[in-house]
Amino acid sequence: MLAMDQGVVEEWLSEFKTLPDNAVSTYAASLKDKGALVPALYKVMRENYSDLLEPVCHQLFEFYRSGEPQLQRFTLQFLPELLWSLLSVSAARDPHTSGCIEALLLGIYNLEIVDKDGQSKTLSFTVPSLSKPSVYHEPSAIGSIALTEGALANHGLSRVVYSGPHLQRETFTAQNRFEVLTFLLLCYNAALSYMTSTSLQSLCQLSSRVCICGYPRQQIRRYKGISTRLTVTSEFLVQLITGIHYAVCNGEVELGSKALDDVLYRAQLELFPEALLVGNAIKSSLHGAALKSNNKEGARSIQVEITPTSSRISRNAVTSLSIRGHRWKRHESQEVSVDSEAAAGGVAIPEISVTGVGGERMANGDSLRPRPDGRAQPDCDPLGATSEVSLDPRGHDSGTRGQEVRRQKSVRRMVENEGSGSASTGRSQY
Repeated sequence: MLAMDQGVVEEWLSEFKTLPDNAVSTYAASLKDKGALVPALYKVMRENYSDLLEPVCHQLFEFYRSGEPQLQRFTLQFLPELLWSLLSVSAARDPHTSGCIEALLLGIYNLEIVDKDGQSKTLSFTVPSLSKPSVYHEPSAIGSIALTEGALANHGLSRVVYSGPHLQRETFTAQNRFEVLTFLLLCYNAALSYMTSTSLQSLCQLSSRVCICGYPRQQIRRYKGISTRLTVTSEFLVQLITGIHYAVCNGEVELGSKALDDVLYRAQLELFPEALLVGNAIKSSLHGAALKSNNKEGARSIQVEITPTSSRISRNAVTSLSIRGHRWKRHESQEVSVDSEAAAGGVAIPEISVTGVGGERMANGDSLRPRPDGRAQPDCDPLGATSEVSLDPRGHDSGTRGQEVRRQKSVRRMVENEGSGSASTGRSQY
């Protein structure tokens, strides 16, 4: 350890002891401006035989016992490094160098399991329902959920899981070690949003080292630390995965992904179903997900679908109104197509009403036009013959043939009125 780092730590140890009670909050807010302090404290914790380790652990416990939230979070940021120091020393069977670290961790644990009055407290957690949207899922993306009687009975009900009360511990044993460490990680994960990038990196390194030490993957990772296998529990791995998930989404993509693979590797070897379920679920959600912001310092997030605040109706919903509208559009399109084809052929076809709105329908297909006196009058040419309209829109030849048919009919009726004797003469003159 360099003399400069040692001087920074010694100054930090001395200035807190002389602070009055009313200046603790101001001092807690000024700790973030001391950039050289945190790296120096990490160096002290990594040197188990350092003379400054014991006073540093005592100072951190005083921070946590003060009740100031900023001082408590300042202590919690070193928790992953303290956990690894304890586990590595325990694996090396040298407990005399970890006494101050054990005292610090047990002190934090005993403070967290009781309330302000000193009574044991019980933590409660609400399990989200898949039928309701959350920041992690959308019910529409899962698929249709069968509306059974049991599902309807449980709809809207919240399942609450309780943790505690926890027993106070005075020393670490093989039976209670991971029970205490798991609870401490739970407290650390509750303050993840306040942790620095250095603390998140330390958490990922802790996860990888604990899971691969003593296994063949240690050679692949080229880690030259202890080679003794460390005993873990499924609950401890689940808390590690929770912190890793946050680290991956907040700048530590490479280191966090490697730590997640190592935890799943150990969970597969130990056959831990809870750790495998949570780890594989997080790995699947991160696979192919677009992480915003390429800036390592900025926060990243996973893109999810958000439930709209106002209710909306699908545009493709089939209703009686949409069916009627579809029919009207179909009739309009047919009329427009007939008019366009007629215009292309050069013959203008008059509009014929087929609904009986514009005029009445006659037996032979002719329409009646309303007269000024209110009676209907058929369409007739000046000679009195009823004109017929050709509905064939095939071009000029069809229109000429229709006009010829109308002329022949009108001439035939005129000849019949004059008499059968002069019918042949009228045809020849024409």
